Amino acid sequence: MARRRGWGGNPPVDDDDATRRIVTAAVDLIGRTGSAISIADIAESLGVIRQTVYRYFPNSDALMRAAAIASVAGFLDRLTAHVSGIEDPVDAMTEGVVYTLTEVRRIPHLGILLTGTYSNLHPDGLTSDEAQAFGIAMINRFDVDWKKYGYDDAALRELVEYVLRTMQSFFISPGNPPRSDDELRQYLRRWMGAGITAQPQP
Repeated sequence: MARRRGWGGNPPVDDDDATRRIVTAAVDLIGRTGSAISIADIAESLGVIRQTVYRYFPNSDALMRAAAIASVAGFLDRLTAHVSGIEDPVDAMTEGVVYTLTEVRRIPHLGILLTGTYSNLHPDGLTSDEAQAFGIAMINRFDVDWKKYGYDDAALRELVEYVLRTMQSFFISPGNPPRSDDELRQYLRRWMGAGITAQPQP
């Protein structure tokens, strides 16, 4: 590797180390500011020039997506604890959506993975492989016997797409004034719940 300046006087040992440190810096900065960040922001926080960051990430969109993916594991662990013991698919999905929307407001990098709101390059972010994988990982954390309710792999993928589209609508337009969590639960159980239970059971 070429010699680097900056990095707080502690240059990375290799490219993998550099990538991890850039992503970590991005996650920390997004968490502090609550908004999208630029390559220049990250370069400044690491004490390097922008070209150094561009070596690993071609644009800020790619960096934001990497930060979002890095945040997923911790979120899924918290989600699992939140929905633990809920076996009804409507109740589980309702709680999962309400919890995710709350977390996205608190940790904005998660929204990057699920919607194009933060991205000019990927306006259909919710249909990306990352978003779909997130959705599948999310519902697989539920204590729901999906097969019991008639869901095979294809039906679960369609359910994930439907739920991601529902969440995107609340990301983009939460309402004026936004619904409270209890109001949102009631709304989701009535309308999203009807869609979930429409799946023919065996």
